[in-house]
Amino acid sequence: MAKKATKTKESKNTKGFEETLWDTANKLRGTVESSEYKHVVLSLIFLKFASDKFEARKQELIDEGKGKYTNKVEFYAMRNVFYLPEDARWSTLVQHAKQDDIALRVDTALSTVEKNNKQLKGALPDNYFSRLGLDPSKLSALIDTINNIETIDNSGTGADAQTDVVGRVYEYFLGKFAAAEGKGGGEFYTPKCIVNLIAEMIEPYKGKIYDPCCGSGGMFVQSVKFVENHSGNQKDISIYGQEYTGTTYKLAKMNLAIRGIAGNLGEVPADTFFKDQHQDLKADFIMANPPFNQKQWRADNELTDDARWAGYDVPPTGNANYAWILHMVSKLSENGIAGFVLANGSMSSNTSGEGKIRQKIIENDLVDCMIALPGQLFYTTQIPVCLWFLTKNKKAQTFTDGRKHFRDREGETLFIDARNMGSMISRVHKELTPEDIATIANTYHAWRGEPVQAPRHSRDSSRHSRESGNPENYEDIPGFCKATTLDDIKANDYVLTPGRYVGAAEAENDGIPFETKMAELTKTLYQQMEESQKLDAVIRENLEVLGYGG
Repeated sequence: MAKKATKTKESKNTKGFEETLWDTANKLRGTVESSEYKHVVLSLIFLKFASDKFEARKQELIDEGKGKYTNKVEFYAMRNVFYLPEDARWSTLVQHAKQDDIALRVDTALSTVEKNNKQLKGALPDNYFSRLGLDPSKLSALIDTINNIETIDNSGTGADAQTDVVGRVYEYFLGKFAAAEGKGGGEFYTPKCIVNLIAEMIEPYKGKIYDPCCGSGGMFVQSVKFVENHSGNQKDISIYGQEYTGTTYKLAKMNLAIRGIAGNLGEVPADTFFKDQHQDLKADFIMANPPFNQKQWRADNELTDDARWAGYDVPPTGNANYAWILHMVSKLSENGIAGFVLANGSMSSNTSGEGKIRQKIIENDLVDCMIALPGQLFYTTQIPVCLWFLTKNKKAQTFTDGRKHFRDREGETLFIDARNMGSMISRVHKELTPEDIATIANTYHAWRGEPVQAPRHSRDSSRHSRESGNPENYEDIPGFCKATTLDDIKANDYVLTPGRYVGAAEAENDGIPFETKMAELTKTLYQQMEESQKLDAVIRENLEVLGYGG
């Protein structure tokens, strides 16, 4: 009976708590820009979470009669818990929150945690709070607010529930900060629905996952969630990434650490083109949201002989879209698949040799699927975007685990036009619904000849079904999807815009005979024409009264 009461209490405390915490914290922000403030809030959330897990593990050791080991780092590391010395614990910060040196104490706590836990090297802000010059009273109030987050679960599910609560808060704050920062928010955040769609398309069950511009690590988090939601094993995947911006690099490392996800994000934040920290990597899955239409990413005389462009023209200096594409192609394993976001211009541009590079990619039969997405999905830009899916092997495959097979798709590409999908969740922002994501993913997997992995909803199950997993279940749908040959793409000048191929949607038959419809429409037209003549006469009369008669 007590357990039931505890669950009810937790549900009450966590439901909608992210929004309440955001509203409270945002009022305390004052003059600190959101681009800076996110590191303040997320660092404190991290410290609170790490402390709660530490205290729970410490009590567990005491309860097991191992109290003499409560200061041994290895007894925490063995349970994926960070060891926190006295001055790094949340309880210590709360105790001294009203003092003028609280910013210095927070910086000291973050530095101490990082020094005592090797996996956090380079993850936490360095003397950040002191440099910002936050008002001590506002920082104290923020600590009090975050102190209300209950990350310890008493219902018996343990660490998983802890991660869920703090992970929800962390993810919610990342999204809110991206919205607040506008264009700058795109440096660290990709809308969750887009990440979900890419994961459902490429299905990263087992192997190496890579993101060359990983932002705050959202692609990795969703990959792990995908594995867990489909009864896979997190140990079957390994994560590799790289991020250029130092503060965003730290966000990513914190984001992974909060969820207990091990990943190799490189030794330091660095430019992927000029300091590739995973040179020998061949990834089974690539998920990415590169900067859109990145200008002057190299000088004219730089990287001209780079091995990543071998067999292709050198990508132009004025736009990095095709540099990102060729970089990812170079990282794909023999059977790997890449799914990434780009601006729509990438599908048709012929500027500075981009058309020739795209033609070669198509002729090399790398393009598996192209998806046109609806507008207003991003907090950071209103420009329309698309998803590319590339693979080096379209031949029929049967995997050793017997889990799924693919039909032979050599010389074929699937086009999906999803521009009419999505639902408005605010005046300016749209999201793909779970049903939209399932419809798109089901269509793709049916076309590839895969058996169904889990029950999925579909907009029209008779036309998008993966029920039996036979390629015969796939069929082209005018206005939505079209399986196209290389010759068709060549005939369209190697343009990859789905709208060129899927055609117009079929008009719905309302059952009314054409003759009846035509008669009614003609009657309405005549009535409107008569009304127009009457209005013309009134206007002419009014003009004459004013002295403007013809």
